[in-house]
Amino acid sequence: MDKLESYRKILQKLLYDYAQLGDADAAVETQIIADTVRDHYQLVQVGWQNDWRIYGCILHLDIKDGKVWLQHNGTEDDIPAELAKMGVPKTDIVVGFHSPFKRQFTEYAVS
Repeated sequence: MDKLESYRKILQKLLYDYAQLGDADAAVETQIIADTVRDHYQLVQVGWQNDWRIYGCILHLDIKDGKVWLQHNGTEDDIPAELAKMGVPKTDIVVGFHSPFKRQFTEYAVS
């Protein structure tokens, strides 16, 4: 399996695993959005809680130029470390919500 296809499978598995953490009986649905053509991957919640509309992105990842970009992390978990455990080299993980200047001080890729 080539690197791109491997990363696609890893991201989909990561999102699937996090989606399973949601309450199956809740009125708020957890959805996996996987655009495997343009390589955009999101985990979102949508629904109603009492009289409040719920819509929000939990995780957003992209594959750009052969690297996995973490664009948003709405969890308390260390998603880059989880990606590394799943087989993505740290040199191929970009924490995109950090400024380019700040990325140089992490153990992950700058871009």
